[in-house]
Amino acid sequence: MTLPRFYPIFDSAAWVARSLACGVKLVQLRLKSEDTALLRAEISAAQDMARAQGAALVVNDHWQLAIELGCDWLHLGQEDLDGADLPAIRRAGLRLGVSTHDEGELARALSVRPDYVALGPVWPTILKQMPWAPQGLARVSDWKRELGAVPLVAIGGLTPERGAAALAAGADVVSAVTDITLNPDPEGRMGAWLKVTA
Repeated sequence: MTLPRFYPIFDSAAWVARSLACGVKLVQLRLKSEDTALLRAEISAAQDMARAQGAALVVNDHWQLAIELGCDWLHLGQEDLDGADLPAIRRAGLRLGVSTHDEGELARALSVRPDYVALGPVWPTILKQMPWAPQGLARVSDWKRELGAVPLVAIGGLTPERGAAALAAGADVVSAVTDITLNPDPEGRMGAWLKVTA
């Protein structure tokens, strides 16, 4: 399976719409709300928009809603794996991405036969407090050797320039969050990302 090489992550359907308008073909919706009605509305809207543009939407964490709404992709962190019904997720036909930060987490991720594995943070990140030191490009190369044909997503502190370096080190896909959302020209920044990952 060949995934688009640029994979931004956003916290609203509105941001997903902005990315799709720029030509993004793989995007994650990461919602932290506890409001089920809001979650359902946001996921449904983002899924409809992505399908209309021929893009893939990845739903972070909310696997029950992803199944209910007939979504195509799901992303789970290590802690999310604990409570997820993996057989139900697979029966629903959801493709699955899993976060990893160390060798133990990589082994666990591979045990659930993921459709991609994310490694992070490759560089220091301001998005959230991380108990892991930055992984660095050598770890990207090591992870890719272990993964073989399973796509590897590099995340954490990436810029377009660092994204190009991560791809050169072996990553199949590069991801960004705050490099876009905190940029004064998010659309221009997404254009820069799409150029270096074309």
